[in-house]
Amino acid sequence: MGRGGKDGNGRSQPRALDIAALVGVSTATVSRAFNAPEKVAPEIREKVLQAAAELGWMPHPAGAALASRRTWLAGVLIPTLDNDVFASQVGALQTRLSADGVTVLIGCSNYDADQAVNQVRTMLARGVEALAIVGESHRPGMFETIAARGVPYVVTYSHRPGSPHPCIGFDNAAAFRRIARHLLDLGHRDFALIHQPSIDNDRVVARLKGLRETLAEEGLALRPQHVHEGPSSIVFGRQSLRAIMGAPGPRPTAVVCGNDALAIGALIEARVLGLRVPDELSITGFDDAAMAEQTDPPLTTMRVDNAEIGRQAADYLLACLSGKIPARPAPLESHLIPRASTGPAPTLLVRSVARGDAS
Repeated sequence: MGRGGKDGNGRSQPRALDIAALVGVSTATVSRAFNAPEKVAPEIREKVLQAAAELGWMPHPAGAALASRRTWLAGVLIPTLDNDVFASQVGALQTRLSADGVTVLIGCSNYDADQAVNQVRTMLARGVEALAIVGESHRPGMFETIAARGVPYVVTYSHRPGSPHPCIGFDNAAAFRRIARHLLDLGHRDFALIHQPSIDNDRVVARLKGLRETLAEEGLALRPQHVHEGPSSIVFGRQSLRAIMGAPGPRPTAVVCGNDALAIGALIEARVLGLRVPDELSITGFDDAAMAEQTDPPLTTMRVDNAEIGRQAADYLLACLSGKIPARPAPLESHLIPRASTGPAPTLLVRSVARGDAS
């Protein structure tokens, strides 16, 4: 609990004993009011908190951890801080955990598998009681190290049948299948793909698999010159679309992008190249970022409730910390949001005009 002593002005600092004397309770009750509030009558806890506020006293964190034999820390590992998707997840998870007195430590791997391992080891050394980790693709032994420490964990933003890990997310392959089917139903047969790095990224690998399998069902495939992999940025989206449209052979009529930033870049470059979207080229994104609905034209994309992933991850970990064995979470749904950046393939429009079906 809080320790006495002198502050910077030589005044005595308040102690738990002072709070107890002011309220008329034991120091043990003061401790429980902060560390195990459910064990203290609400009116007594309120008096303790009010007295502590008046005297400017707070429990010493190391002492509280020692008394409860808990650190009240959880770790979250995300691949980047540059994406609203992960910010939304972490924000919701932190809100839910904070309500139960758990503080969140955030580690960022920058899509580097070695950094991810180091971040997890550091958080374990700091005594985290639970971990939420984006994705399954990590260095061999990382999850075994976590399990050996007896630390409950959950994988976020990914969900696949047969995974050995508790996962809270959605089926990434199925999400890209829906995008591909949407474009196929619009008559598109020539596709391009702009996506973020796939190394150590199971989410991207699953999406590419879903797209390629759906095209293969129709006897179609992506031409190598129409596939670009690189940074998740607007600039790379622009550069990729310019290269795709300048490549030899037939031009694609539909471009599938790995996220909304890449798709927005492709939209910008299409306008620079004089291509009308969606009349001459359809473009899709992923994530339904805030900007997706504000682009010109508005972007067709996939929507995932990232905040819900964070909330469910927190609930799963809290259940583990309370001694329960929670059931494996069911997958969340991703939803196709059709907007004006996709339309019928140009060949279909030409045929319709020739028949007099369009004005």
